[in-house]
Amino acid sequence: MEHEKDDLSNELNQNNSHQNDISYSDDFSELQNSETENIISENSVNEIQEKPLEQEPKETLPIAKQKKKNPYKIAFFSLGSIILLGGASYFGYKYYKDHQVEPIVENTCLDTDTKIYDAYKDAVVMVKHKYAFVAKIKGKEIQLNIPEAQEETLFGTAFFVDKKGNMISNSHVLQPWNSSENIDKINTDASNIRRKIASILTTDVSEDGYETFIASNWGNAFSEYNEEGEYSESENEEGNGEEFVSSNEIPVDSAAEAIDIAASIPQKNYVSEDDIEVYMKTIDIYVALHNSAEEWLSCTIEKISEDQSIDLGVLQLNTKETPNSVLNIINLENAVTDDQTLRPGEKAVMIGYPLGEDLAQTISGIKVQLYNGQISKESDGTKIQYSVTSTHGASGSPIFNNCGQLIAVNFSGIDLVQGFNFGIIAKQIDKVYPFLAH
Repeated sequence: MEHEKDDLSNELNQNNSHQNDISYSDDFSELQNSETENIISENSVNEIQEKPLEQEPKETLPIAKQKKKNPYKIAFFSLGSIILLGGASYFGYKYYKDHQVEPIVENTCLDTDTKIYDAYKDAVVMVKHKYAFVAKIKGKEIQLNIPEAQEETLFGTAFFVDKKGNMISNSHVLQPWNSSENIDKINTDASNIRRKIASILTTDVSEDGYETFIASNWGNAFSEYNEEGEYSESENEEGNGEEFVSSNEIPVDSAAEAIDIAASIPQKNYVSEDDIEVYMKTIDIYVALHNSAEEWLSCTIEKISEDQSIDLGVLQLNTKETPNSVLNIINLENAVTDDQTLRPGEKAVMIGYPLGEDLAQTISGIKVQLYNGQISKESDGTKIQYSVTSTHGASGSPIFNNCGQLIAVNFSGIDLVQGFNFGIIAKQIDKVYPFLAH
């Protein structure tokens, strides 16, 4: 039995020894695996660190990670863009609103010069009027191109009073030759031109050749009458003394020789002065809008005041339509027609084009101007005086009171001294543009 116990004891010891051997073997294997992984990891790190920097972009995974967008950054920039866009939109709208011309509310007082200007600047236009002497010969009208009859250009102002293209201006802007200061000289010049044409124009010249013939032969024209009422040219007085004939010359019958010479000269018939009319006429008349760039709109003169003391007339666009850019016409029904209410010391505001193109033309187009002053003298029923600065080109400009109501149409002043200017009072517009015609 003791022998069996020893055998069992030996067997148990062998089993324990075998188990211990296996346990040590696993630990060693795990240790070897751990050391191997460490060696590989360290080698990998060393290899990565030893790679040149220029090879890093070849690693796809790190690049993808770098390009990944930060959501907070996106939100920040998006919010900034919205704020900038909103600010630009706000200030742009504010600028547009401040500079936009709005329709005038009826019976509203425009209590500042700026409001009056903004309301009516587009309704006031610059007039460019080209005119010249013309001759009508046997019913054929031609424009004269001679030194005494050169084409002239006049600048003035007008303003829209309806949506049909009708404008009010001065009669002396629309017919400058009929103004009191020009009419006598124009009539005298026309009479002299008429006589000169009759002195050179022969009946054998065709109607189509009138203009060229007169221009080519104008140097031979004259307009003086002799005692018998016939044209006479200035004669050379030299050599009118006694003529001496030498002894070896054969006497000649001078009377017979003169008759023969006269008979050999062909006789010419001249156009009768009664068949010739000379007068001034509009060649072209245009208007330009505020802010336009040399865009001239063709017009027609519709009416001139029959009363020479009422310096007013009506001009109309050939299209018979007021441009859409003119939001506010100058409403005549809102004009001050009771001129006795206009008192000295009250404000007077003018919008117009003094000096025409010379002052109105800018690098960004034609610009209308505003000037102000005070009423200086009570109305006499036709005109009123004020201290607004004005000069040539401002004729036909509207004059407003402090609320923007039309009180007069500027027509004259004193050139040498500023501040003494006159306008035809608004109620006289009825003479050329009756309210019933609205």
